[in-house]
Amino acid sequence: MNQYDAIVIGGGPGGSTVATYLARAKRHVLVLEKEHFPRFHIGESLLPYNTGIFEEMGVTEALEAAGFPRKHGAQFHLSNRSKSLMLCFRNGCFTRHISSIQVERAKFDEILLRHAAGCGAEVREGWTVTGFANNGRFVSVTARDDQGKSETFQGAWLVDASGRGNFTGNQENLRVIHPDLRKLAVFGHFENVRLDEGERAGDTIIVRLEDKWFWVIPISATRTSVGCVMDQQEFARTKQAPAEVFEQQWKSSSALRDRLENAHLVGSIQTTGDFSYYNKRLASPRLLRVGDAAGFMDPIFSAGVYLAMYSARLAAQFVEKSLPRGDDGGRRLKSYEKEVFRAMKYYWALVDHFYTRPFMELFVQPRGKFRLADAIVAILAGELQGGWRIEWRRRLFFALIRIHRRWRLVPPISFAEDGSERVQAHL
Repeated sequence: MNQYDAIVIGGGPGGSTVATYLARAKRHVLVLEKEHFPRFHIGESLLPYNTGIFEEMGVTEALEAAGFPRKHGAQFHLSNRSKSLMLCFRNGCFTRHISSIQVERAKFDEILLRHAAGCGAEVREGWTVTGFANNGRFVSVTARDDQGKSETFQGAWLVDASGRGNFTGNQENLRVIHPDLRKLAVFGHFENVRLDEGERAGDTIIVRLEDKWFWVIPISATRTSVGCVMDQQEFARTKQAPAEVFEQQWKSSSALRDRLENAHLVGSIQTTGDFSYYNKRLASPRLLRVGDAAGFMDPIFSAGVYLAMYSARLAAQFVEKSLPRGDDGGRRLKSYEKEVFRAMKYYWALVDHFYTRPFMELFVQPRGKFRLADAIVAILAGELQGGWRIEWRRRLFFALIRIHRRWRLVPPISFAEDGSERVQAHL
């Protein structure tokens, strides 16, 4: 029987992060990844607070050598270009990390996984986990390799970083799907997309249509990821091919036509289900869930990779403290679950409001009072430890949205393609 301090299901950013932290702490850790890296994955935009985790992991130098585009801010545009919000992370007075990178996930994920192996983690690619069981004193995991050979492994702890595959959560019937966010993403990689000049060339660009949105994310010197997130039922009703739906939607927006009219598709237009969900439990005796295996949300604010690595760091810290005690986590599991749920809810609240008109009207027309905008910029950068000075401003912002639903606080917005006057706000 193969014995480990921790077994990790999945070698994406969450799995690689927890494996790196534990391996650097001289723990015996196994990563079981069903695919062979590099492999394609969507979700290319990172938050500035990822950089602190990169530094702790010791992977910053490898990421800098990869030459990924620098990200200093984000842009939110209405589809008719009538209003826009230009965020620069270094302008927020509560923001401690002020820049990040945009990544091609195949390359980025492989760097993290190879780094975990270089730190001492045992990495097995092409191994599909087929079952797990908690035997009280340890967890056993059964997995099968590409040739059909099956093995059983034992670990003091199991960390589920299986992404939206949600292996343990599905096995325990824990998944709760958000009733209003049954989305689908239609996307592709393009060359010759028009980006801004200078520092703004690396921005994540979000274009908000009336009931859907586009991302525009530069992932290399020449290539840009472009995608549309829309209701799955609306996509099904069109009865059109993904490429037709994609073209129809971007051509309906002057903001997108300005950037994509000369773009060339690399490969093909793809789709992926974008259901937002969470698991009712994020921790069980000897089991912790991280990243998308804890919950997945609409990617509008690019928090997915950061939450995966943030929760993975917490999981590694939890396992490291628990191993000397020799127990199954006991009541301490609640503290892990509470902290991860708290981080997820910060972004869930923003995503829930994003599709409403009151949120957009306040969001793209910020006011300087009480430094509310600075607090929101910090959260969008990844600030989850800002304390009360961030929290009361966050609560006030959502209170103003509720007030705005009944008593107008700012002018209304329009998505009509009527040549409205352009108004731009900078933060």
